[in-house]
Amino acid sequence: MKFLRFILYPLVPVYGLIIRIRNWFFDKMIFKSHKVDASVISVGNITTGGSGKTPLVIYLSNLLRSEGKKVGVLSRGYGRKSKGYILVSKGEQILTSVDLCGDEIYQTVLECSIPAAVCENRVIGAERLIKEALVDTIVLDDAFQHRWIERDINLLICEQRFLLNGSFLNQKMLPSGMMREPFDSIKRADAVIINRKFSEHKEIPVNLKKYFADKRIFTAYYVAVGFWDVKKKLNYNIQEFEGQKSLVVSGVANPTSFINALKQTNVDTTNQIIFRDHKYYTLKEIQRIRKEFYSTNSHSVVTTEKDAVKLSKYSKELDDIDIYYLKIKIKMDEPESFRNFILNKSLRK
Repeated sequence: MKFLRFILYPLVPVYGLIIRIRNWFFDKMIFKSHKVDASVISVGNITTGGSGKTPLVIYLSNLLRSEGKKVGVLSRGYGRKSKGYILVSKGEQILTSVDLCGDEIYQTVLECSIPAAVCENRVIGAERLIKEALVDTIVLDDAFQHRWIERDINLLICEQRFLLNGSFLNQKMLPSGMMREPFDSIKRADAVIINRKFSEHKEIPVNLKKYFADKRIFTAYYVAVGFWDVKKKLNYNIQEFEGQKSLVVSGVANPTSFINALKQTNVDTTNQIIFRDHKYYTLKEIQRIRKEFYSTNSHSVVTTEKDAVKLSKYSKELDDIDIYYLKIKIKMDEPESFRNFILNKSLRK
């Protein structure tokens, strides 16, 4: 994979030029953003994944709902087996399957029990969600690059580990590097959330500080709150899994953080099956999990919450295997300051 990234390096300037031209068209209002009849908060990043967008969307949704907002979430539905607009929930029950709407929005609805929809065209999706679910506030998931819809707050979340890793390819543009946009795109953000996940707080590297100048910066971190039984829906505390020999199954963009979290809970992570991000599980993968589970004499299978929503449909095939997901929540280092920022930043009443 690293060799392929080197091979594709000559295409980086081409990709970068296309992105800069597109952003210039929006900046000069040649391409125009559309306003919808609701407050809009966008959550996005400038990298290819693993920054913590979904946990932040869940955090924001719960915050806004606690303040009396009729909030809904709109996503593109990356990795879904469908196209066009799909209403995922009106807030009371899920109206579709995880395969048709995508794992991230499905997880969000399970966590928050709020209206949600998926649509590639965010303007059409927002207008239909407002009409069908009567929401007054929309959280856009992964929409920093989707500039066709106006937003009242533009939030950018960055993984601290990415900012600290100044290796040659890491901080380069696609298709060789991890970046969807150059660092100077940070200027579009109203605020930046630096997600340190399970690490200690570190200062922004000196060579990158200029991009964050005059920006409102918040820091966030992850907390592991327990293990949930995928089939029985029961929850267990962290201590009950200490020293347990588990088969780790992951299909997320950045499995390193997940595995580090398990290590901090003292789970034995020696045996691992790592799939690509947004993995679509079939019986082939289930059979592989079964084979690895028994060949390694594992006590249980431990996976991510995002993977769990897809694996749950194979409860029958996994009926003889205990399978759990590690529940992780994002927390702000200054929650009250972040709350005030969100509520005071031009939200319509």
